[in-house]
Amino acid sequence: MVSVIIPVYNVQDYLARCVDSVLAQTYTDLEIILVDDGSIDISGDMCDEYALKDSRIRVIHKENGGLSDARNAGLEIARGNYVTFIDADDYVHPSFVELLLETAHSTGAPIAVCTWQELNDGDTPRKVKTRNPRVTTYTQEEAINSVFYQRRLNHSACSRLFEMQLFHDLRFPEGALYEDLAVIYPLLRKVKKVALLKAPMYYYMHRPGSIITTMSLRRTQVLDHLEKLEEQVASEAPQYLPAVRSRRLSASFNMLRLMPASDLQWQPTKERCWEYIKTMRNSCLKDRKVRLKNKIACLLSYFGEDFLMKAINR
Repeated sequence: MVSVIIPVYNVQDYLARCVDSVLAQTYTDLEIILVDDGSIDISGDMCDEYALKDSRIRVIHKENGGLSDARNAGLEIARGNYVTFIDADDYVHPSFVELLLETAHSTGAPIAVCTWQELNDGDTPRKVKTRNPRVTTYTQEEAINSVFYQRRLNHSACSRLFEMQLFHDLRFPEGALYEDLAVIYPLLRKVKKVALLKAPMYYYMHRPGSIITTMSLRRTQVLDHLEKLEEQVASEAPQYLPAVRSRRLSASFNMLRLMPASDLQWQPTKERCWEYIKTMRNSCLKDRKVRLKNKIACLLSYFGEDFLMKAINR
């Protein structure tokens, strides 16, 4: 059985599309856990209505605690052999679960990942080739490097299927953004291989007003996650330090790009990013695995902070 955990918070305009896409799965041995995270619109009522229509649906109503807390609540009651997470404003292809499960079984990988399509409201997804799609397997080292050098694999918890036992002693950090970034490393350290199915079956929606499209001080938590991760990797698996540092550099450049130029509340974060860039740019330029975008930004940084800010904002 596959547990599908869907955190729900004020998504009344998107929830039906998401849940309907799960109910339409070609693989039917599912439990669908809808976690109403204190919604103040009709999302919670919609969850209850769905539960009356299909016995595979279970509903949790809880006080608002954020995405991580909602996922963790779902994990506490999940009974599947595998688990997948779908954000309630996204949706999936009808063969999403079936093909990921087949990929996990055929490769022996505890984590099977599919590619995704990024869509705006009103967009129609591209057709997906579901017959004999290409599968690539990664060793643990290859998977970790791919995630943190920002190549084929990303750090998201969505668009993938996990063996449930991987979460036996692991939960998402509560009250924080970029929660996926905090769990992907310990998850990958538990497995010997990861399988990537090159079929874009997860439909990631760019929704106006979502956390990821709104700049706030909370978004700087990505720097905290990566700083802690760098310290952890330095002590237990230093072979992954260059990759984690590359990811932290990328986050520093991105924060500089997003922060309002004249708002003084951002000044400490700007200084934090700039100091890290100056510290790491030399090693970044020597690392053949660092992506070109990071290397160009490092080169631009030698002309000074003002020049870099103007350049990356273009």
